Amino acid sequence: METALLAPSDRPLSDPIPGEAWPTWPQHTADDVAAVASVLESNEWGGAFAPAVVSFEAAWAKYVDARHAISCSNGTVSLSIALQALGVGHGDEVIVPAYTFYATATAVLTAQAIPVFADVDPATLNLDPRHVEKLITPRTRAVIVVHFAGLAVDLDEIQRICRQHGVSLIEDAAHAHGAEWRGRKVGTYGAFGSWSFQSSKNVTAGEGGALTTNDPALAARASSLRNCGRVPEGAWYEHHLLGGNHRMTAFQAALLLGAVERLPEQFERREVNARTLDVELSSMPGLVPQARDSRHTAHAHHLYVFRVEPSDSAISRDELIQRLQARGIPATGGYPIALYRQPIFAEYRFSKEAVGWHNAKERQNYHDLRLAGTERICREAVWLPHSLLLAEPRRMSEVVEAVAESLGEAG
Repeated sequence: METALLAPSDRPLSDPIPGEAWPTWPQHTADDVAAVASVLESNEWGGAFAPAVVSFEAAWAKYVDARHAISCSNGTVSLSIALQALGVGHGDEVIVPAYTFYATATAVLTAQAIPVFADVDPATLNLDPRHVEKLITPRTRAVIVVHFAGLAVDLDEIQRICRQHGVSLIEDAAHAHGAEWRGRKVGTYGAFGSWSFQSSKNVTAGEGGALTTNDPALAARASSLRNCGRVPEGAWYEHHLLGGNHRMTAFQAALLLGAVERLPEQFERREVNARTLDVELSSMPGLVPQARDSRHTAHAHHLYVFRVEPSDSAISRDELIQRLQARGIPATGGYPIALYRQPIFAEYRFSKEAVGWHNAKERQNYHDLRLAGTERICREAVWLPHSLLLAEPRRMSEVVEAVAESLGEAG
């Protein structure tokens, strides 16, 4: 899941106040340069079993504590591979959150299945299990959860619902590198965990993706699907499944190996700085940081998110964002509309026949759909990028002061 770009309406009213620059992203080291050069000189630049690719898969599986990691070209195709490996297809329904990047739902269309949008909890910005359970029908084959901003969904409830109804769970962990639920890393609770290593992500090679699973049969199937349908024991020109060339390059894998090594230190820095912001911002009228409880034992903080509740705040969300940007704080409003309002869904710019939309009256009416929690978040959320949380802890006071000054000016 990708982060939102700065929308034209969110641009600063004036040039930002000059000051110390915030950390940039992506970051790299001399070791990364050497690792990429080593791949270049090896002449083993690609292939599912290039040494760098195999090494990265082993490192990522170890970090996540999964039995298998299968690399691929990006975090969009990883979702498509997961659905295909699970046998999701024509006419099936897959429940997805309404507040997420486009790919979480379009991967379902690519599988010739039907996305069913569930509401999210404004407190956590994560899928609301109560709504998920109401949406399950005999056609439901899977639920895709998104650990939004790096905060794990309520996996206790989601797992219970999936088990009770016999549907597969896929974790879209594009924001959640290193996040934990009850001391166990996400991406290991469902049939698959799906990962993105796109430029904005906390672990990045510019592009790239992966799946994690503890099921050897699913791992083998996913590996074949990303490698033109080949199987390890088969010949090069022997294809068993309708797979494609969705392989990661060795250059990407080399960069990712370094990123995984740096992740624990960066993760801890983000957690410490985010905790500071939680305490300070929650004391200001109308500001509500993303909620977490004791079961959220580690938050990846791909984004730092808080909401501006209009009934209690002296300033609107959009005005606060503009004032923060003018002070050099890289704030945005995130997704301005619910995913079901995107033209591809609201205007049905896909083939209903291809996805098995046999009786539209039994499906969600995307055009008229309104989910209260999702619509509220689109109006109230403020996003800060994870790179800001890599600054020295002392600099969080600059964020706090900028917010306090903006509220004071409005008051």
